[in-house]
Amino acid sequence: MSGADRCRPSRRAVPSDEPAGPPVEQVLLDHGPDLWRIRSFDAARQVLRARHLTTQAGFTAERIPRGVFRRHPILISDGEPHDSQRRELARFFAPAVIADRYGERIDALAQDTVDRIAAAGRCRLDEVALHFSVAVTSEVVGLTESSITGMSRRLEGFFTQPPVDLAAPGWGRTRKQWLQAAVNGLVPIVRFYLADVRPALRARRRRQRDDVLSHLIRAGHSTSDILVECVTYGTAGMVTTREFITMACWHLLSDDELGAEYLAADQSRRLEILEEIIRLEPVVGHLFRRAEADIEVTAPDRTVTIPAGDLIDVCVRATNTDEEAMGPEPHSLCPVRHTAEAVPAVGMSFSDGAHKCPGQSLALFETDALVHRLLDRGPRLVAEPEIGWDSVISGYRLRGFQLAFDEGSCPERRLS
Repeated sequence: MSGADRCRPSRRAVPSDEPAGPPVEQVLLDHGPDLWRIRSFDAARQVLRARHLTTQAGFTAERIPRGVFRRHPILISDGEPHDSQRRELARFFAPAVIADRYGERIDALAQDTVDRIAAAGRCRLDEVALHFSVAVTSEVVGLTESSITGMSRRLEGFFTQPPVDLAAPGWGRTRKQWLQAAVNGLVPIVRFYLADVRPALRARRRRQRDDVLSHLIRAGHSTSDILVECVTYGTAGMVTTREFITMACWHLLSDDELGAEYLAADQSRRLEILEEIIRLEPVVGHLFRRAEADIEVTAPDRTVTIPAGDLIDVCVRATNTDEEAMGPEPHSLCPVRHTAEAVPAVGMSFSDGAHKCPGQSLALFETDALVHRLLDRGPRLVAEPEIGWDSVISGYRLRGFQLAFDEGSCPERRLS
């Protein structure tokens, strides 16, 4: 049976109001610079690799005050400062480092998590995935001096925000909503600092360790710089991985053939299946850049010049289903997919270029560690998750995913 013969139309997370259109589309805006939607994989890669010609505009980065930082956080920095930060942090997220330094700890956390929920008999997987992803990433980052359950709750607080539309005047928010956003953002940050970051900083100033937090201290980052980096890793590295774990389980438990193939495979093959799932279901659906100079982009149908100042929307769900890059049946989940030359199996799900997510290997490794052990216990899908949307990260939220096991009932539990 060929790879194409095994494809199944199973994409689930697509907003009902997401516009379709040509590979490169200019949207004229009345209130300021225009918007360019990029749906071609190759054109998107040109934009994301246009070094020094764009700056980060997603995740409300353009509203983050920069004057208070001695060094710009990695999320919003660009150019040589950003490149230097990435080089310094690469050793914490390299695939070999993840496997060698953190592999045993991640496996132990996954086994303990699955043993607990299987013995409990019933659980809500999206909550389990949150606690597990927070526990794993906190080890790598160094936020190890506080409760995982409490940190999970505080990190969730960052996403209680009014809707945002980067292409609308005032980003689609009223003055009242901006005030609400400030309060809803600052209160969780203060709590996160007091309960999670400050204790970890004190511990590492007494005795440094081989983690991101210790590195930031050695590099001379200020407390405010470190706090924002921790918020970045907390929201990107922990909370979004929660969604992917839940989505991967949903696909594997809903498709008996795919689930059986995944369960029987070795780790490298399992990671290929997970890469195909996240290609089809990217957690972050849009990547935004601001053109700092004119950018020439060649699309399949034409060549365009994006003027300086315009907003660029890389439509990840569209680039990841570009047939020229992804091969036949790009909207289907294919356990065996052959992408075009130099096109990664995950598409743009972890971005590309200077702002490519450094945590890709960690996200896939920890997802596999938990999901493989979970499926090995033979859970029953009791309630499928409901899909919601977060406009700040342009991503999906999966809530209410209920699983049951044969060992008994499910009491409340804490991971610490």
